[in-house]
Amino acid sequence: MSDMPVAPAAHDTLHTGLPDFENEPAARFASLERFLADVRFDAGSATDLGDVLCAMIERGLDRLPLPGQGATLMRWRALAAVAARDLGLVKFYEGHTDAFAILAELHGPAARSRSLWGTWAAEPPDAKVVASAVSEGVLHLHGTKAWCSGAEVVSHALVTAWLDDAPVLAAVDLQQPSISMSCENWHAVGMQASASGDVRFEGARAMQVGGAHDYVVRPGFWHGGGGVAACWYGAACGIANVLGEAVIRRSDPHALAHLGAVDASLAGAGAVLRETANFIDAHPEANAMRVVLRARLAVERAASTVMTHASRALGAGPLCRDARLARLMADLPVFLRQSHAERDLASLGNTYVDDPGHAWLL
Repeated sequence: MSDMPVAPAAHDTLHTGLPDFENEPAARFASLERFLADVRFDAGSATDLGDVLCAMIERGLDRLPLPGQGATLMRWRALAAVAARDLGLVKFYEGHTDAFAILAELHGPAARSRSLWGTWAAEPPDAKVVASAVSEGVLHLHGTKAWCSGAEVVSHALVTAWLDDAPVLAAVDLQQPSISMSCENWHAVGMQASASGDVRFEGARAMQVGGAHDYVVRPGFWHGGGGVAACWYGAACGIANVLGEAVIRRSDPHALAHLGAVDASLAGAGAVLRETANFIDAHPEANAMRVVLRARLAVERAASTVMTHASRALGAGPLCRDARLARLMADLPVFLRQSHAERDLASLGNTYVDDPGHAWLL
């Protein structure tokens, strides 16, 4: 296998002549919005979603500001914008951009131009990848990794594995004969196009990224968790926009009440996301677990509220005849299950028990 590609350095620009998110965030965000408004694709096809992401990479629209570097909110706005367009697409986009952020934070190996990355870190008890050291920084991977979004689309992936009974992160080129993929266990209706398959490694060559436990103990672990919440928020806004347009066309007191409930929920969740992004930029090395858990749970609740009120206000018609709305309403509940529900609520409550402080004072 050739030398492992790694993500470009934080300030590298692969696409000359185009504005960069970090240096010209407003111009690049406008480019992203135009692209999302104009692009057409089969949202039920993982291949189509991969092609769209490749087009975004070609235009430099994946070169998001790194979290904790002063523009975290702009990063999350980009994720939210893609999510509002399509959740299958943002599943690929978030994993790809998260991989670049992880590689930059852990000083990992820099990605070939136009490579498409996944981030596969699920650790179910029945699917475990074991690594063996070959030489300095070089690993061989054995075993099956489950819940691999875009398995048949991406060209490279960051994969969690176990080396000497300790968790490590590995960067792997997926174009190896020792790697096989299957989506036969993927029966999802919501998020169907994310094609989260099983990937089998039989001695595949990979490069270790960071040291043991670094993937989860780094500050960016929680920064990335906030980015997922931004995806949930963007999808909820996409649903809310359909409701708002319907109420403007034909308002009635009940629909207005539903719209008011949606507005209040999204305003609160948006405020928490902005506050969380500001905290991360002000304290990039701090443990952001508490603030990110709070944001994720606030957004999860808001998204659930939006779906409930939108479906009651709109009725069956748009849910059956508006393909984009129907897809968002089917996809979002599945995507939200990246939250661990009551476990996350308990974890957040435990942070208060450990440090009551003045968490709720204005």
